[in-house]
Amino acid sequence: MTASMEGKVAIVTGGSTGIGRATALAFAKEGARVVVANARNVEGGKQVAQAIRDGGGEAIFVRTDVSKAEEVAALVAETVDTYGRLDYACNNAGVGGRLTSILDFSEEEWNEIIDVNLKGVWLCMKYEIPQMLEHGGGAIVNVASAGGLVGLVGTPIYTASKHGVVGITKVAALEFAQAGIRVNAVCPGVIRTQMVDMAISADPNVEAMMVSLHPMGRLGTPEEVAGAVVWLCSDAASFVTGHAMLVDGGAVAR
Repeated sequence: MTASMEGKVAIVTGGSTGIGRATALAFAKEGARVVVANARNVEGGKQVAQAIRDGGGEAIFVRTDVSKAEEVAALVAETVDTYGRLDYACNNAGVGGRLTSILDFSEEEWNEIIDVNLKGVWLCMKYEIPQMLEHGGGAIVNVASAGGLVGLVGTPIYTASKHGVVGITKVAALEFAQAGIRVNAVCPGVIRTQMVDMAISADPNVEAMMVSLHPMGRLGTPEEVAGAVVWLCSDAASFVTGHAMLVDGGAVAR
């Protein structure tokens, strides 16, 4: 990293496990004070914040359902009340849904996935950006997916939501390009998270299938995505905005 994040403040949603956990720890390693947010795994979120404190950093956990405006507003308010500012945000909270035909999903499933994955990113930016403007700027990274750039059969709602994340990222980047706020997205391939490990455990053939999607011949790690997020927030990426960065082992390059 070419510039320290000492004294800066970062929010990471979906920060209890996987990419979110790795990103929270990566921000802390660079000296940022971290606010870990999650709704579905409160204990895990608290453990991540404690791990940061145990390592000499500063962190708090705030239970947040990103699909609810009042909870996102409260998350940002508590961040500013605690640390006085907001400089970075990784809007990572998301859900996957079932692997099945576009014809088999219910309206309830549509609403849940879109509410968390897309509405949640919009709500986070809606409340994060005003605080960043008050302090002269900031950087946001929204976590999309390789499925935000190409179609993934069997994941119609998830794919639609992640395409939406890429789109809203570009619009926000354009709107605030001259206000000192950079907005980018990361688009991971298949990353070795707890959810992926569960799928592999259920069917050993799944791992070989997932690996075959990536020309590098392996799955990604949460830390590799976290490294991209922190770089995009850093001064080293000062002329990068509106970009959807693939972290996919070459999958979409085929």
